[in-house]
Amino acid sequence: MPIYMDESGSLPAGAMVIAAVDIEADAADALLKRFKAVTGLHGELKGSRISTIERAFFFELLDRFGGRARICTLENDREQPGGRPDDFDVYVALLNQLVAEWLAEGGDCVSFVIDTGRYHDLMLEEMRRDVARLLESCGSARLVHSHLSPGVQIADVVANSFFNLAIGSNRSGRIHEIVAPFLETGMLRSGRLRAVPPPKQKHPALQGNAGRPKSRNPASQPS
Repeated sequence: MPIYMDESGSLPAGAMVIAAVDIEADAADALLKRFKAVTGLHGELKGSRISTIERAFFFELLDRFGGRARICTLENDREQPGGRPDDFDVYVALLNQLVAEWLAEGGDCVSFVIDTGRYHDLMLEEMRRDVARLLESCGSARLVHSHLSPGVQIADVVANSFFNLAIGSNRSGRIHEIVAPFLETGMLRSGRLRAVPPPKQKHPALQGNAGRPKSRNPASQPS
């Protein structure tokens, strides 16, 4: 069973969201082909580039082709003492929570297909190995470029939709109307990150005014 995963947003942008979409590979191909045929889209499907009507059509297709998705979100808490966590730590925590939730359902061996995203390859490979260790003797985890995977492109649209909801963008009202019926049926299941990583601590040399250039005392300047 393939699970396609992609992220949207960042804490500085207001929220980080990861979507994990359960859809068979041939169904993902057919969904993307149908979406492009109707909308005239060329190239990669991105949630940030589609209209409200196209987004509504997308979710109808996701339902028609038997897809379902889990979404996990962390919103930026500007009042959090000590600052916000590192984005990559949040990304890993969101991803691990979704992996654990899918594995808790049992059933078939799960193949997690994860977008290479915005992070360094070495960081992503370490994360992939962590996910693979959770799978024990059954399942796999691999990284792909989104433009090569219809399933990851589908996850991108889902994640982008819930990012808009999380930050209350000017499109969030319409998007809420689009996804509400699918939340009610359970095709979409949305939750918040339960274990928030601690804020990244600055090196002691960089805390407070440390590390800033000292102002020069004119009296001590050489003549």
